[in-house]
Amino acid sequence: MSAPLLIAMGTRPEFVKLAPLIAELRERSTDLHVVITGQHWDDAMCTQFLRGVDADEVWKLEDPKEDRLAAMTALAAATIDRVRPRATVVLGDTHTVPIFALASRRALVPVVHVEAGLRSLNPQSIEEVNRKIASAVASVHFAPTHDAAAFLLAEGVEPSRIHIVGNTAIDALTASGLETVPAQLRAGVLVTAHRPTNVDGDRLFELIDSIVAIERSIGHVTFPAHPRTLARLRETGLDTILVSAGVDLVTPLDHAGLLDRLRNSRLVITDSGGLQEEAAFFGVPAVVLRRSTPRWEGVRAGVSALCSTSEVDVVNTAQRLLASPRVATHLYGSGIASKSIAAILTDPATDRLLSLDEPDFTDGSLPRVLSEQQTDLVST
Repeated sequence: MSAPLLIAMGTRPEFVKLAPLIAELRERSTDLHVVITGQHWDDAMCTQFLRGVDADEVWKLEDPKEDRLAAMTALAAATIDRVRPRATVVLGDTHTVPIFALASRRALVPVVHVEAGLRSLNPQSIEEVNRKIASAVASVHFAPTHDAAAFLLAEGVEPSRIHIVGNTAIDALTASGLETVPAQLRAGVLVTAHRPTNVDGDRLFELIDSIVAIERSIGHVTFPAHPRTLARLRETGLDTILVSAGVDLVTPLDHAGLLDRLRNSRLVITDSGGLQEEAAFFGVPAVVLRRSTPRWEGVRAGVSALCSTSEVDVVNTAQRLLASPRVATHLYGSGIASKSIAAILTDPATDRLLSLDEPDFTDGSLPRVLSEQQTDLVST
């Protein structure tokens, strides 16, 4: 029996995006070992996705005093050593990604990075760090878009190792059967916010003023609050301000409920990466509460816009997007990413890309980049 592919995931977005790929690989009778790291664990947000994944390992990191990164690193190394996979597949930019990528390469196991090449260009972003580690380690890069592939090429990744396949999030949306709601039938505004830069400091107070202003000027706001965000709102008393203003402040919706709310909304205001993709799919304009984004396709197409958390910026950006609606529903793929990825991973020709053979330059040759560079540079 050949060695299995190991697939590691730890958060709700990973469950959503990897589930179609896992299903496609199993349909092709691919031997898999699926690990759920428990990086983020909340029954309301995660449990529903575990049913469709059928994981081989589910880690429970419940001790609040435990160093989660250290624990995950030790468990990842032990899992790699025990399973000895043909390759390790990771997606995106969570802490699960670099932990498994580095543990795999330590054991000379090649790494496959799905949703590769996204770049926000923000040096303060830990997700950017995680993405770059994955790109440095991976042998095969599945880029969702041409923009993502362009970033990888600019960083020196060999073109033969990059495959532009679309985003598996669109596969999940296509499989859901949910249809786009005509703009004239949509109502209200969906708001989500969970990033520390927006909810852990003073920006949260700005954001609440902005949400109240949106409620008054654009339409009724539904705000499914992430557990961390909700705790912060309650600590500061800002939850009462929202409720008094008529905002529908609710606990997290399950994914199906969130998508239904999204497709029926006139507008979404969010700092989520996944919602930017999903909003484009449903034709819902997105105000992105970030100074940069790894999803430049939406900004370029005019279906999303970057924005600060200030009331004036949020309201003006929302009104501008609504006044000049754009449609670009296939920005992030056409719903066949998982089929494309599975076909490549099960193609014997891919074994060459997964090889970690040591190079041999004992014949006096130089790496191509050195042999081609200018030799008349003056050292100082």
